Amino acid sequence: QVQLVESGGGLVQAGGSLRLSCAASGSIFSINTMLWYRQAPGKQRELVATVTSGGSTNYADSVKGRFTLSRDNAKNTVYLQMNDLKPEDTAVYYCNAELSQYGSHIYVNYWGQGTQVTVSS
Repeated sequence: QVQLVESGGGLVQAGGSLRLSCAASGSIFSINTMLWYRQAPGKQRELVATVTSGGSTNYADSVKGRFTLSRDNAKNTVYLQMNDLKPEDTAVYYCNAELSQYGSHIYVNYWGQGTQVTVSS
């Protein structure tokens, strides 16, 4: 009933930029926190950034100062602007949203399909 669709991944040289998008669709009443994770080959999924319903953001130390997370509540969309990309940023990036649907009192986490980001040196 709910889908999170990511886009914007690709191949970029070190020092370049990409903007990832995650659009939530379906019967959505409210979205609380939206989060970005990433997972490199052979590694566990890592929390990259979060944004609350009020717009407060938090970032992993590894991306602080380079990545910026924002959200458009009217479009149920979150954006991850990634600047000064480094080879160690190479990973599959996943969007996650804590949301409730119409007729439900429960907030549930939903995951996007993931989008590949590859940074060459």
